[in-house]
Amino acid sequence: MTQKTAIGELTAVELLELYQRRQLSPVEVVDDVLARIDLHNPAVNAYCHVDGEGARAAARASEQRWQRGEPCGRLDGVPASIKDLTLTRGMPTRKGSRTTSGTGPWEIDAPFSAFMREAGAVLVGKTTTPEFGWKGVTDNPLYGITRNPWDTRLTAGGSSGGAAAAAALNLGVLHQGSDAGGSIRIPCAFTGTFGIKPTFGYVPQWPASAMTVLSHLGPMTRTVDDSVLMLDCVARPDARDGLAGAPRQAPWLSQQQDLSGLRIAYSANFGYVQVDPQIQALVAQAVQRLARLGAQVEEVDPGFSDPLETFNTLWFAGAARLASALSDEQKALLDPGLRWIAEQGAQISLGEYTQALEARAELIAKMNAFHQRYDVLVTPMLPLAAFEAGHNVPPGSGMAQWMEWTPFSYPFNLTQQPAASVPCGFTREGLPVGLQVVAGRFADEQVLRVCKVYEQHYPSRHLQAPITG
Repeated sequence: MTQKTAIGELTAVELLELYQRRQLSPVEVVDDVLARIDLHNPAVNAYCHVDGEGARAAARASEQRWQRGEPCGRLDGVPASIKDLTLTRGMPTRKGSRTTSGTGPWEIDAPFSAFMREAGAVLVGKTTTPEFGWKGVTDNPLYGITRNPWDTRLTAGGSSGGAAAAAALNLGVLHQGSDAGGSIRIPCAFTGTFGIKPTFGYVPQWPASAMTVLSHLGPMTRTVDDSVLMLDCVARPDARDGLAGAPRQAPWLSQQQDLSGLRIAYSANFGYVQVDPQIQALVAQAVQRLARLGAQVEEVDPGFSDPLETFNTLWFAGAARLASALSDEQKALLDPGLRWIAEQGAQISLGEYTQALEARAELIAKMNAFHQRYDVLVTPMLPLAAFEAGHNVPPGSGMAQWMEWTPFSYPFNLTQQPAASVPCGFTREGLPVGLQVVAGRFADEQVLRVCKVYEQHYPSRHLQAPITG
């Protein structure tokens, strides 16, 4: 029996054990989750839609299956959320945009939603995203600002900011994110949660993202084990995904207690990034811990120059493609920042686009060679802590675009490598800091191994309620 006394502290793994022993019911858990959403969501805006009636019905059905000893899948009765970019039957998918219709019908599950439902997860609702997931903070013209539970004056990050805020407060246990430039890892770092962007194509995505080869789907949770459990259910092929690679088995996480024999490269700043001294110190401390856990650590930069121009060419072109389907009246309703990058993308020539693809291929080759020498690369997840909500860039920073403060994330969308953010400490102001762990393509298990062993030995603390400024 777990020593935890509150339902809101329990992980998915712990819930399933208690269901199995008939010491807890999915109905009790979902009622508790919905009550805590009612209590805390107004402060953080993690959920843009809650389906209380549907969640309770699914929980009652799950309770009956557990009473018969016949769970329908590995997540039966576990409360979960889906990001507002992902189609979900019975729930609106507005993508945070006033250009979308609220009338439905909502009759189709995307592969991720379908797989979660088939595994028995109770889909509680949809989490907030910036409009069409276009930036690294979460606010949109339709649903407003999502705030950081550790200090509600600050941003939760984005674009999966709603999922991260929900995970931080355990408003539901399993949360779906998407990541085309850091959108799982950025908010996880800002909220002290765990999230992994798996190798591209590991989890099927349909309809295809406007950002195509940059976009990955993955889990966001409080613990590594919960993310592994979730991945095991959604890393399956789906014929609708025309971009996925060859089907691969979901990562199996070994029970190793240390990192003996693992070759880790540590880059403090890629050789060109300005990192806040507090962040730098906490990440350096985490790297020392990895060495104490048995890893062979070498401080070395991956050896590429900032690929921001390459990323922006592909990102802006994707935004232009998205906007091209809208009428002039709809374009006028867009977030001004999204409208601006779409306008820039519309001016990109075919030659510039193909040049970006070539640069991306060179970066992939460079990182493939790098991972012949090193199993894993670790870096700061972000060079700064969470900043004031309602801004695309830190106020007073002089930055123009969100990508400028996320230099550690987007290179690995270009290369399609697995990358995760695991909590590694707190600033003096009490704000979470994330350690990024990256491995070669298809070496997702290496990322998860490092994160799991680190988490076991250096567990993070979690919130029970948002901290209001």
